Amino acid sequence: MQYKISVLVFVQNSAGEFLMLQRTKAPNEGLWSPIGGKLNMDIGESPYDCAVRETKEEIGLSVDRSQLRLFCLISEKAYEGAGHWLMFLFKCMKPLDQLPEPINEGAFSFFARDAIDSLEIPETDRQCLWDIYDKHNDGFVSIRADCSPTRPLEVVYEQIIRPDPA
Repeated sequence: MQYKISVLVFVQNSAGEFLMLQRTKAPNEGLWSPIGGKLNMDIGESPYDCAVRETKEEIGLSVDRSQLRLFCLISEKAYEGAGHWLMFLFKCMKPLDQLPEPINEGAFSFFARDAIDSLEIPETDRQCLWDIYDKHNDGFVSIRADCSPTRPLEVVYEQIIRPDPA
């Protein structure tokens, strides 16, 4: 299995609610997740360029690199037993206050952080992704996760950089 490289972008409105997409396509069909997508590797697209592009394409929000904050690099081994993912997680610093129109990948809604835990979300998101966001969105963390379906999820923190206490 080869790696697929993707980004997730955590977008909030001015009230602090998170924008979530209920996906109509695999992976994670029927489940809620942040927006994102795969890098265009054939043109050498960077993770930041991909996050800018996906944010514009999926929700119509124009951002530049300075409005995105990379807070996590996560390597998922054997996700759903079907492939490996190298994911770059970004926090969008520009709020989105209007709910985007549905797209071919699904429909959107805003949720308070505590409501996300009761949504139908991917199990790896439930077990680690949102905890990563809660603890590290103002710093940086590098993680590897073994998602092999025959074993319990194993998450290893390889590096943690905490924000400067300015």
